[in-house]
Amino acid sequence: MLLSDFLRHELRLAGTHVGCEHGVCGACTILLDGLPMRSCLMFAVQANGCELSTVEGLATVSGDLSPLQRAMHEHHGLQCGYCTPGILMTITAFLKDNPTPSEDEVREALSGNLCRCTGYQNIVDAVLKAAETLQASVP
Repeated sequence: MLLSDFLRHELRLAGTHVGCEHGVCGACTILLDGLPMRSCLMFAVQANGCELSTVEGLATVSGDLSPLQRAMHEHHGLQCGYCTPGILMTITAFLKDNPTPSEDEVREALSGNLCRCTGYQNIVDAVLKAAETLQASVP
Protein backbone atom coordinates (compact mmCIF):
# COMPACT_ATOMS: atom_id res chain seq x y z
CA MET A 1 0.00 0.00 0.00
CA LEU A 2 1.31 3.44 -0.89
CA LEU A 3 2.06 5.76 2.00
CA SER A 4 -0.34 8.37 0.57
CA ASP A 5 -3.16 5.81 0.53
CA PHE A 6 -2.31 4.58 4.03
CA LEU A 7 -2.39 8.13 5.41
CA ARG A 8 -5.68 8.99 3.71
CA HIS A 9 -7.63 5.75 3.96
CA GLU A 10 -6.26 3.94 7.00
CA LEU A 11 -5.27 6.83 9.27
CA ARG A 12 -7.94 9.21 7.91
CA LEU A 13 -5.38 12.01 7.46
CA ALA A 14 -7.03 13.40 4.36
CA GLY A 15 -4.91 16.55 4.27
CA THR A 16 -2.32 14.67 2.24
CA HIS A 17 -3.65 15.05 -1.28
CA VAL A 18 -2.97 12.76 -4.20
CA GLY A 19 -2.61 14.48 -7.54
CA CYS A 20 -0.45 12.94 -10.23
CA GLU A 21 0.59 9.71 -8.45
CA HIS A 22 3.98 10.06 -10.13
CA GLY A 23 5.77 12.38 -7.69
CA VAL A 24 5.60 15.36 -10.03
CA CYS A 25 2.94 17.65 -8.56
CA GLY A 26 3.98 17.71 -4.89
CA ALA A 27 0.40 17.56 -3.53
CA CYS A 28 1.23 14.46 -1.46
CA THR A 29 4.35 15.90 0.19
CA ILE A 30 4.84 14.95 3.83
CA LEU A 31 7.85 15.26 6.11
CA LEU A 32 9.73 12.05 6.81
CA ASP A 33 12.37 12.50 9.48
CA GLY A 34 12.05 16.23 8.77
CA LEU A 35 12.65 15.95 5.02
CA PRO A 36 9.97 16.58 2.38
CA MET A 37 9.03 13.35 0.62
CA ARG A 38 6.41 12.41 -1.95
CA SER A 39 4.13 9.96 -0.16
CA CYS A 40 2.77 8.64 -3.48
CA LEU A 41 6.22 7.25 -4.29
CA MET A 42 6.67 5.27 -1.08
CA PHE A 43 5.15 2.18 0.39
CA ALA A 44 3.69 2.70 3.85
CA VAL A 45 6.01 0.06 5.29
CA GLN A 46 9.02 2.16 4.23
CA ALA A 47 8.00 4.80 6.78
CA ASN A 48 8.05 2.29 9.64
CA GLY A 49 10.25 3.64 12.42
CA CYS A 50 10.47 7.11 10.91
CA GLU A 51 9.10 10.39 12.23
CA LEU A 52 6.29 11.35 9.89
CA SER A 53 4.52 14.72 9.76
CA THR A 54 1.49 15.67 7.71
CA VAL A 55 -0.26 19.00 7.26
CA GLU A 56 -2.57 18.07 10.13
CA GLY A 57 0.38 18.46 12.49
CA LEU A 58 1.24 22.06 11.59
CA ALA A 59 -1.39 23.77 13.74
CA THR A 60 -1.08 23.72 17.52
CA VAL A 61 -3.13 21.34 19.67
CA SER A 62 -5.44 24.24 20.48
CA GLY A 63 -5.98 24.84 16.76
CA ASP A 64 -3.84 27.95 16.31
CA LEU A 65 -2.37 28.12 12.83
CA SER A 66 1.39 27.97 12.36
CA PRO A 67 3.03 31.21 11.20
CA LEU A 68 3.25 29.76 7.68
CA GLN A 69 -0.43 28.77 7.62
CA ARG A 70 -1.42 32.17 8.97
CA ALA A 71 0.70 33.96 6.35
CA MET A 72 -0.81 31.84 3.56
CA HIS A 73 -4.27 32.88 4.77
CA GLU A 74 -3.40 36.56 5.20
CA HIS A 75 -1.63 36.85 1.83
CA HIS A 76 -4.20 34.82 -0.11
CA GLY A 77 -1.62 32.17 -0.93
CA LEU A 78 -4.24 29.63 -1.88
CA GLN A 79 -7.28 29.41 -4.07
CA CYS A 80 -8.69 25.93 -4.62
CA GLY A 81 -6.33 24.63 -1.90
CA TYR A 82 -5.52 21.30 -3.52
CA CYS A 83 -1.77 21.97 -3.67
CA THR A 84 -1.65 23.82 -0.35
CA PRO A 85 -0.85 20.91 2.03
CA GLY A 86 2.12 19.84 -0.09
CA ILE A 87 3.35 23.41 -0.35
CA LEU A 88 3.01 23.90 3.41
CA MET A 89 5.04 20.77 4.12
CA THR A 90 7.72 21.64 1.55
CA ILE A 91 8.10 25.17 2.88
CA THR A 92 8.05 24.08 6.53
CA ALA A 93 11.18 22.02 5.87
CA PHE A 94 12.67 24.74 3.66
CA LEU A 95 12.34 27.45 6.34
CA LYS A 96 14.08 25.23 8.89
CA ASP A 97 17.07 25.00 6.55
CA ASN A 98 16.86 28.57 5.25
CA PRO A 99 15.20 30.87 7.80
CA THR A 100 15.92 34.08 5.87
CA PRO A 101 15.32 33.23 2.22
CA SER A 102 15.38 35.54 -0.74
CA GLU A 103 12.45 35.64 -3.16
CA ASP A 104 14.47 33.62 -5.68
CA GLU A 105 15.26 30.97 -3.06
CA VAL A 106 11.56 30.69 -2.19
CA ARG A 107 10.68 30.28 -5.86
CA GLU A 108 13.31 27.56 -6.20
CA ALA A 109 11.96 25.76 -3.11
CA LEU A 110 8.45 25.89 -4.60
CA SER A 111 9.56 24.61 -7.99
CA GLY A 112 8.58 21.03 -7.15
CA ASN A 113 5.03 21.95 -6.18
CA LEU A 114 2.56 22.61 -8.96
CA CYS A 115 -0.24 25.11 -8.45
CA ARG A 116 -2.70 25.77 -11.24
CA CYS A 117 -4.65 28.57 -9.54
CA THR A 118 -2.50 31.20 -7.85
CA GLY A 119 0.34 32.19 -10.15
CA TYR A 120 2.64 31.70 -7.12
CA GLN A 121 3.22 35.38 -6.25
CA ASN A 122 0.92 35.33 -3.22
CA ILE A 123 2.49 32.07 -2.06
CA VAL A 124 5.96 33.62 -2.33
CA ASP A 125 4.77 36.70 -0.42
CA ALA A 126 3.30 34.46 2.28
CA VAL A 127 6.52 32.47 2.65
CA LEU A 128 8.60 35.64 2.97
CA LYS A 129 6.19 36.97 5.61
CA ALA A 130 6.26 33.67 7.50
CA ALA A 131 10.07 33.71 7.46
CA GLU A 132 10.02 37.26 8.82
CA THR A 133 7.54 36.27 11.56
CA LEU A 134 9.55 33.19 12.52
CA GLN A 135 12.78 35.22 12.70
CA ALA A 136 11.10 37.82 14.91
CA SER A 137 10.17 35.08 17.38
CA VAL A 138 13.75 33.77 17.70
CA PRO A 139 15.32 35.03 20.94
